[in-house]
Amino acid sequence: MFRALVPGALAAALLATAAPAAEVEVKMLNKGAEGAMVFEPALIKIEPGDTVKFVAVDKGHNAQSIDGMLPPGAAPFIGKMNQDVAVTFDKPGVYGVKCLPHYGMGMVALVVVGTPTNQEQARAVNHPGKAKSVFATLFDRLATQAAAK
Repeated sequence: MFRALVPGALAAALLATAAPAAEVEVKMLNKGAEGAMVFEPALIKIEPGDTVKFVAVDKGHNAQSIDGMLPPGAAPFIGKMNQDVAVTFDKPGVYGVKCLPHYGMGMVALVVVGTPTNQEQARAVNHPGKAKSVFATLFDRLATQAAAK
């Protein structure tokens, strides 16, 4: 009888100490701290299984993944215009996110899930207009944060 109780107690203890998945809120804004047409924050670091909720604070925005900026095996997503969308990120890596109508204006975000395994591939993707310089800044911030650890 003792043997039957130990595995059950061990499993219960492990479940009790496991951290619940987190939800991070990202606002879609016409104007934010970084300027016009932004995701705030634009650099999000989470763990696999966590959720990012993109909130349509201002109308005229959506959130969707960028081709070539997904880890292998990750599913692309497209949020509807003027609506919040919650995305659970299960695969570790770097995800690029854009607001389709304001992509060229630099309305992009970088979601880093666990270890950024596909960082070089994601960094090599070409972007229109201001999105190119915004992503360069976001990747530089990510490198600076990694070097500080």
